[in-house]
Amino acid sequence: MSGQTLPGANAPATPGGAAPGGTPQPAPAKATTPAALVSEAGMQRFAREVAKYPPEQKQSAVMACLAIVQQERGWISEQSEEFVARYLGMPTIAVHEVTTFYNMYNQQPVGRFKLNVCTNLPCQLRDGQLALEHLCTRLGVEEGGTTADGLFTVQKSECLGACADAPVMLVNDRQMCSFMTPERLDELVAMLASHAVIERAA
Repeated sequence: MSGQTLPGANAPATPGGAAPGGTPQPAPAKATTPAALVSEAGMQRFAREVAKYPPEQKQSAVMACLAIVQQERGWISEQSEEFVARYLGMPTIAVHEVTTFYNMYNQQPVGRFKLNVCTNLPCQLRDGQLALEHLCTRLGVEEGGTTADGLFTVQKSECLGACADAPVMLVNDRQMCSFMTPERLDELVAMLASHAVIERAA
């Protein structure tokens, strides 16, 4: 969306929150062989990430490897967690703990635009919950749901570190948007939907 500024956008996401959502892919009908989970180019990126650490600390690349999987597949499945765990020589549960701790890792397929609204206490006191409910009503989904056209997924978020700008949200784990009143939220949704139309026509 080069050249466009999102309503309320004023800062990039904080470090560690830059794993793109990507295009959602359908969940596999059955277990997938490890070779099919990551492309050859993805495996080369795995190797480059692991090479940044001493051999005995290669598990430190877990977040980067999960981000690579998500960029290729759109979400992190149980099979993906197992694959990353085998590659890094760590317990699968340890990988799962990382996946479930950070908002930017999708544990199920998501829409083209993932909207994460902070609902921690400081934002709650400044209409964070109302912002979340407005988005859900506006898009006709429940929290955590995805619109029928696959465009939007609405989720609540843990603290985004911008309490003074509440209510705040992240778009696709990258773009921070501040002071998201109902009017700003409606404007954002309209802008993103318009961008999706342009993308499809290109």
